[in-house]
Amino acid sequence: MKENYCLQAALVCLSMLCHSQAFALERRSHLRPSFYGHHEKGKEGQVLQRSKRGWVWNQFFVIEEYTGPDPVLVGRLHSDIDSGDGNIKYILSGEGAGTIFVIDDKSGNIHATKTLDREERAQYTLMAQAVDRDTNRPLEPPSEFIVKVQDINDNPPEFLHETYHANVPERSNVGTSVIQVTASDADDPTYGNSAKLVYSILEGQPYFSVEAQTGIIRTALPNMDREAKEEYHVVIQAKDMGGHMGGLSGTTKVTITLTDVNDNPPKFPQSVYQMSVSEAAVPGEEVGRVKAKDPDIGENGLVTYNIVDGDGMELFEITTDYETQEGVVKLKKPVDFETKRAYSLKVEAANVHIDPKFISNGPFKDTVMVKIAVEDADEPPMFLAPSYIHEVQENAAAGTVVGRVHAKDPDAANSPIRYSIDRHTDLDRFFTINPEDGFIKTTKPLDREETAWLNISVFAAEIHNRHQEAKVPVAIRVLDVNDNAPKFAAPYEGFICESDQTKPLSNQPIVTISADDKDDTANGPRFIFSLPPEIIHNPNFTVRDNRDNTAGVYARRGGFSRQKQDLYLLPIVISDGGIPPMSSTNTLTIKVCGCDVNGALLSCNAEAYILNAGLSTGALIAILACIVILLVIVVLFVTLRRQKKEPLIVFEEEDVRENIITYDDEGGGEEDTEAFDIATLQNPDGINGFIPRKDIKPEYQYMPRPGLRPAPNSVDVDDFINTRIQEADNDPTAPPYDSIQIYGYEGRGSVAGSLSSLESATTDSDLDYDYLQNWGPRFKKLADLYGSKDTFDEDS
Repeated sequence: MKENYCLQAALVCLSMLCHSQAFALERRSHLRPSFYGHHEKGKEGQVLQRSKRGWVWNQFFVIEEYTGPDPVLVGRLHSDIDSGDGNIKYILSGEGAGTIFVIDDKSGNIHATKTLDREERAQYTLMAQAVDRDTNRPLEPPSEFIVKVQDINDNPPEFLHETYHANVPERSNVGTSVIQVTASDADDPTYGNSAKLVYSILEGQPYFSVEAQTGIIRTALPNMDREAKEEYHVVIQAKDMGGHMGGLSGTTKVTITLTDVNDNPPKFPQSVYQMSVSEAAVPGEEVGRVKAKDPDIGENGLVTYNIVDGDGMELFEITTDYETQEGVVKLKKPVDFETKRAYSLKVEAANVHIDPKFISNGPFKDTVMVKIAVEDADEPPMFLAPSYIHEVQENAAAGTVVGRVHAKDPDAANSPIRYSIDRHTDLDRFFTINPEDGFIKTTKPLDREETAWLNISVFAAEIHNRHQEAKVPVAIRVLDVNDNAPKFAAPYEGFICESDQTKPLSNQPIVTISADDKDDTANGPRFIFSLPPEIIHNPNFTVRDNRDNTAGVYARRGGFSRQKQDLYLLPIVISDGGIPPMSSTNTLTIKVCGCDVNGALLSCNAEAYILNAGLSTGALIAILACIVILLVIVVLFVTLRRQKKEPLIVFEEEDVRENIITYDDEGGGEEDTEAFDIATLQNPDGINGFIPRKDIKPEYQYMPRPGLRPAPNSVDVDDFINTRIQEADNDPTAPPYDSIQIYGYEGRGSVAGSLSSLESATTDSDLDYDYLQNWGPRFKKLADLYGSKDTFDEDS
């Protein structure tokens, strides 16, 4: 009630202040003289009226939220031309005119008829005008003024959010910033303390505090533990009027959650774990689980497990189940009850992520002992080897022993074993096995060329418990025996050209043959090719073994004719390299064919001889056309050559250039360089004795004729060359072909003497270089350098 009385008293005082401002404004307006009615005469007798505005005031103010019984007087409008006789009428227009603000048209008093809210609208713009009451003629120009709504503290502070959520790491230092809350006040911040806010904490002590001016919430206690309490509820108040009595306030709730840090090491709840495993368990099977508890969460609570010691480290392993944070002990290798019945492991649990800030709380790991007992189980038989490989020769008689498999019962009972063959792997029943001792035998002869390897499976089962069964693979290799003769590798067929008796035989084979043997390489190559003994001296063909498992068939004679015989059948014997060797006789077909001059086959048919010899009409026409074209080209060339009178190379006085002539003479090749001594040819004066040929081996040493050797100091190259030609013509060891001999001898000297300037005298020379002046502009530089001595003397 006291606060309401104080508020009403303040409103009344403020209203009286506004009235005093309005009345003062009225008095000031009376002091200002009016210029209405003052006349001046112009140049042409026109009356000019000059007036000055009679309104003088500042801004008007009205208090918001006024709830008095009478309208609030905002102010009074009065013009200095108003004499008080009621002839002037005041008119008000603009924002809120006639609804919120009304004016007395006689006195000019302005009243507010409604309660105003500054937060809804802070000011109103109005227009005032004085007019003649009878004629409504404006006596004053319209004038604009503003009515401002005066603020009062009628709005409490409001936070941006009703609730806030924030996180802060546990064990944070005192004063760590958590979150900032912000409130706003709708009152005018520029007028008084209505919008000046102060923050305080109502709930949440002594864990948190808030800054009064900024609203920042900070931690107030050290070492807050998330594992003890994770969530806190804090209530923050914002109060206006600078927090003084009579101010309005608002509150908000803040939920603060402590986030986890790795400040707790993992711990096993017990010191020993007991587990058991059957000896029948297979590797990878789970044996048991251990778990170390860590009160931390997330990545801070991740634990990894390892086996650090124990006699079962080679037989067991441990993995981490990250969903349950458990260590899973698994079998790594099979265990045997008869060998060892118990194992022990030392398991360590450690955090994956360690926070260096809390390393002093460590160590962040723990260990525990795991005892594992091995349980006895009825195990199937075990073969002494994981697989078997046996060998047997092909064509061996039925009942031949291939080999043996052996298995035993690993249990203490040592039950007897019975063997059998898996017939799904021996559908042809090539083998049988003795059920008591495991010896494998053949039931029929085997062919290596048909199957080189046979793979079967053998079962071993306990006699008293057929369900306890083991299986082992057995591979049987069939050893090769030389029981296949070699044959032609392909259906060969030879062709030979018919020819005259005088034509020399070719050194090329008619056909090259090879062989194939189904036996293994030890009983196959090397192959030997020959003719049968009865035709070893065949007059037509012979066989030459190339010693690389191939052979060539050659013709012994020429003069084969299709008219006499167009087909020859040549038997060839092929023997392999086995022990003992095997051989076969194969027949080679050789056809006599017609060939062109280059040896290319034309026809191998006998009826080709009955055709008329000669060329076709089309071929003759083509040949004649070619001849005519060649003749025309020759005639054109001769005609053009006769018409062209100028020489092929024109030497102009000013057209001096170098000419490069290329000689594509390659000589006689390697034999030519071996046959002749190039150094001797380049220096004919150095010939001393006879140099024999190197390209062939002479049957006897040829002695040069002494009368044909030139004089030792002769410089006549023509005599030297003629002598060498005669020696080559008369040399019986020379090959029967022509050769080109190149002589690079340049002679012993020249009558012109040396053209080099290296041996020139340093003194003045008597040579005359005036002819350089006639060699054209290209030699002008030389002519200037080596001109007449008179020119040099004048220059000097």
